[in-house]
Amino acid sequence: MSNPTNPKLYNLFEALKIENLTENDYKEICKRLGREPNRTELGMFGVMWSEHCCYRNSKPLLGNFPTKGKYVLVGPGENAGVIDFGKNQKLVFKIESHNHPSAIEPFQGAATGVGGILRDIFTMGARPIAVLNSLRFGNIENSSNVSLLRGVVAGISHYGNCVGVPTVGGEIDFDNSYSGNPLVNVMALGLLETEEIVCSGADKVGSPVLYVGNTTGRDGVGGASFASSELTTSSLDNRPAVQVGDPFIEKSLIEACLDAFKTGDVIAAQDMGAAGLTCSSAEMASNGGLGISIDLDLVPAREENMTPYQYLLSESQERMLLVVKKEKVTNLINQYEKWGLFAKVIGEVIPTKEVIISHKGKIAAQIPTSALSDDTPINIHKAMKSPPNSLLKKWEWTEEKLPQIKDNKILSIKENNDFSLSQIILKLLSNPSIASKRWIYNQYDYQVQANTIFKPGESDAALIRLREQNEKNKKKNFSGVAVSVDCNSRWVSLDPFRGSIAAVAESARNVSCVGAEPLAITNNLNFSSPETDIGYWQLSSSCDGISKACIDLGTPVTGGNVSLYNESKNQNNEITPINPTPVIGMVGKIDNVEKAISSGWKNINDQIWLIGSTASESTIAASSYLEYFHGEITGRPPKIDLHDEKYCQTFLRSLILKDFLESSHDISDGGLAVALSECCILSSKGAVIDLENNNNRLDNVLFSEGGSRIVFSVNKKNELNWLNYLNAIQHDLPKTIYVKKIGYVSQESLKINVENMEICNIEVEKLTEKFNNSISSYL
Repeated sequence: MSNPTNPKLYNLFEALKIENLTENDYKEICKRLGREPNRTELGMFGVMWSEHCCYRNSKPLLGNFPTKGKYVLVGPGENAGVIDFGKNQKLVFKIESHNHPSAIEPFQGAATGVGGILRDIFTMGARPIAVLNSLRFGNIENSSNVSLLRGVVAGISHYGNCVGVPTVGGEIDFDNSYSGNPLVNVMALGLLETEEIVCSGADKVGSPVLYVGNTTGRDGVGGASFASSELTTSSLDNRPAVQVGDPFIEKSLIEACLDAFKTGDVIAAQDMGAAGLTCSSAEMASNGGLGISIDLDLVPAREENMTPYQYLLSESQERMLLVVKKEKVTNLINQYEKWGLFAKVIGEVIPTKEVIISHKGKIAAQIPTSALSDDTPINIHKAMKSPPNSLLKKWEWTEEKLPQIKDNKILSIKENNDFSLSQIILKLLSNPSIASKRWIYNQYDYQVQANTIFKPGESDAALIRLREQNEKNKKKNFSGVAVSVDCNSRWVSLDPFRGSIAAVAESARNVSCVGAEPLAITNNLNFSSPETDIGYWQLSSSCDGISKACIDLGTPVTGGNVSLYNESKNQNNEITPINPTPVIGMVGKIDNVEKAISSGWKNINDQIWLIGSTASESTIAASSYLEYFHGEITGRPPKIDLHDEKYCQTFLRSLILKDFLESSHDISDGGLAVALSECCILSSKGAVIDLENNNNRLDNVLFSEGGSRIVFSVNKKNELNWLNYLNAIQHDLPKTIYVKKIGYVSQESLKINVENMEICNIEVEKLTEKFNNSISSYL
């Protein structure tokens, strides 16, 4: 094959460094091309062979995920996963990260993260119906982290609010490990509006390739490679690698694409996201088993004198590449122009399996599709056979190392001062990682489209009513999708296997707590460098944990994202890796949203019950109490019995559907005391709680985490029916499952008694003040 256009001489070492390619990669490129690549081609390989695009470090691990299931229609490999929701409804969903761009330019980094994940959804033919986010920042007492928080939240709210998609939920955590490398993960869901799922394979020779959307500029050039490298003190120089978004153009693009897809005249579609025109053209050709020819002179550009390299690697936002029926191309162009969008034929599908790029009458790049996207390089790593000694030492921690409790007071190791148990509850509620996130979600429009059942913070999972666009029948029973994003990164850092199991279990538990059946997950694996022994062991162990939990709970993986090299390097070349953070996005279905319940108490004198498993460990090791009160991040996270976990969730859902329950809330960060406090705060009602001790420390009774536990309330008026039902099925309960009454809803305070001794009595107003005003006090 002849070498396309005489390439300008370039410094190979510098070029490989810029593209994050190795010398072995270069040799493999030369072998596949049968010649040396020019600089443009090298850039194309750089983005296509990055971790962000080809998962070169994680692919062997991802292959072990369970990806098939009763409801799965499309699994990993397409723009987003698709599951069958029944009643001729199909749900499309996925999670993506925009971590490094948000660290450099928080507003645009977060905004374009929202825009990118929305395009993944509507590219499949689905109307976006909801957005959630999972955020991580460094200590909120640090002003630089506050600036990042403000910028990211502003970016998410700006894009989501303007584009008209509700931001319905999420999670946020603060830890020093994220100070130089915040995490911005965004999940989106959509409801399919087309008869067929729109896929990305260009499978008909001669079909026009239609460019639609916004113009192409130099913004975002090399973004995929940038996202696959560590952050350093010089990363601010990479601001051009951060894209700039326009949500109003995105809104037009959504409507224009959905209209076009419904005609059946679009054969294939691909978002120009990571790696821009390079990735979209290469993947469409590869997925269709054919080739593609592109003329860059025809690409709508917003800047002059752009090079082929810049055209191909630009990640300018709001752009799509379509393969369309030849006889319908004029109609489609008119349709897109009606929405104020650019629409231009820039190439065609060709029989030879090549990506051929021309510019100013010359071939700028000519690469076999298989060379770019098939059999991409895999970096082979060997996972350590046993956990690092530093963790094994932490696992030896026991409660005996804590000060003794005297007169309901305990010495804080962190502050060297005595605190009552009531004071500890208030301190936990005011910790930014536990406290209300209302300062954040109040900036989001969570009610647009009028399908959000519960406001953010009201329920354990977000719940969206599923109805077709312009649905006129308002009296029918609507089904709903419940969705939750979860990850306890402290647990994962202390035990990646157990912590990742817990992330899947908690996300399923949250979905079950509103009454929905968990069906499938998408995940975002945020980890540090896989090139270190510990980094790869964390990633490998985490994937094993996710696989086990998904298999046991029956929730297959439909896709997701991997974000590695999340670490920061200071001026002394000291590297700080983030806590490993495998974020799980769980979706579930409820047949009638009118059956769903939220977290807060409903009526005075309602009975408060607790369900849990003695087979699932409950401990203050690795707990929020241990970290936030004592300043200790140690101990081994509790082991979860997944069989009992699934049973507890299934049993709870059956009670919700039988109308026995008024509320339910899972026990997670801060343990039982914090869960009860949150139920009180949400309802402005108190509770009288009577607990057994079983020879445990009082702080274990109040603040232990784990145990597959859920607090729920039963209407006092329905108590007799509930007790009769419970007695009737008592013999069917596994021996390790307990369902017990622990109290009742009261007026104005949370009163907790242990073995008939009052250890806590706090006014709900005081709980609420600490919980609601924590984050805003820093801002």
